Amino acid sequence: MRAAIYREAGEPFTIDIVGRPKPGPTDVLIQLQACSFIPNLVAMLDPPQPLIAPARPSSYGLDPVGVITAKGASVYGFDVGDRVYVNPHRFCQECHACRKGHTAACEYSAFNGYFGVGKKSAKMLADYPYGGFAEYMIAPQYTLVRLPESVSSETATRWGYLGTGYAALKRAGVGIDTTVLINGISGTLGLGTALFALALGAPKVFGVGHDIDRLNDVKAIDPERIMVASVDQVDSVEAWVHSETGGVGADVVIDALPTGGSPEAYKAGVDALAPGGTHVNIGGVLEAIPLNVNAMMHSQQTFTGSFWFTTAQGEEMTKLVRQGLLDLDVFDNVSFDLHDINQALETVQSGTHNGGFTNLVITIP
Repeated sequence: MRAAIYREAGEPFTIDIVGRPKPGPTDVLIQLQACSFIPNLVAMLDPPQPLIAPARPSSYGLDPVGVITAKGASVYGFDVGDRVYVNPHRFCQECHACRKGHTAACEYSAFNGYFGVGKKSAKMLADYPYGGFAEYMIAPQYTLVRLPESVSSETATRWGYLGTGYAALKRAGVGIDTTVLINGISGTLGLGTALFALALGAPKVFGVGHDIDRLNDVKAIDPERIMVASVDQVDSVEAWVHSETGGVGADVVIDALPTGGSPEAYKAGVDALAPGGTHVNIGGVLEAIPLNVNAMMHSQQTFTGSFWFTTAQGEEMTKLVRQGLLDLDVFDNVSFDLHDINQALETVQSGTHNGGFTNLVITIP
């Protein structure tokens, strides 16, 4: 089969002919149709510590979609011919953290086709060596999300970023009486979070970023419920949000800043949080940030992180689509054939894509 292989830092991908993997008893073999070329992949080809890169030569590709062509003897509930999204998160299922539902804390926790998280994740990356930039891959049954016909394979490759935002909103308990501020709303992570905030019934969704034209495009999705401001045009995020909420602040703040975002930008979102509110970090700020824990205590604010999403939450997302509560037509799918994967890499590096609205996809004919 064909697979895009990454050999050396700074070098382009090559298209190689490699052996087709064979599924184990609880695995499926998937003939891939599409896979996201996420903007953050460029940074993760040489990830910061403590993340662990796959052993080179490496096969990358997060958020693949395809059709099951074979399955192990102990796979239940899925059949050959099912079209599925493959959640790239791999974990052992047996350790204390996994049994408590904290799979991201598993020592083997890894993201297939991306990087390892746990200190033993190299073993998991080796067990599932091929990411989504290939003609076939194997995946364990617990990672599969069956897709409705109304979601194209290209759009479904956005499920990872969408799911990360959805899980954060669920963790914060967002509903019909919850105002939400998304720090970095026009980015790949922030835009999906905004769509799910609307789907969950949030009456007002506030969003901040830099590019006012792109922010206005976000507002146009639902002009009555979305309010946006450029951090370059307001005195402070805190003052703006308080002015729009009667001095209260946002019930929930989701930080969706990109990798390398500044601590100052992060703190701006923190300061806009209402008393009793919940702040959830899903963004890419890497530096330590001082917080006033005494003020947090007296205001009864909750600060937490949310890392990725579960397969069950992926299924919930498909139900929101089926019920007409989630509009995914805002995305502009820009596709590249597997042989043209380096053009996708150049597009990300050039920064010419339209923020979160552009969905770069590698298609595998």
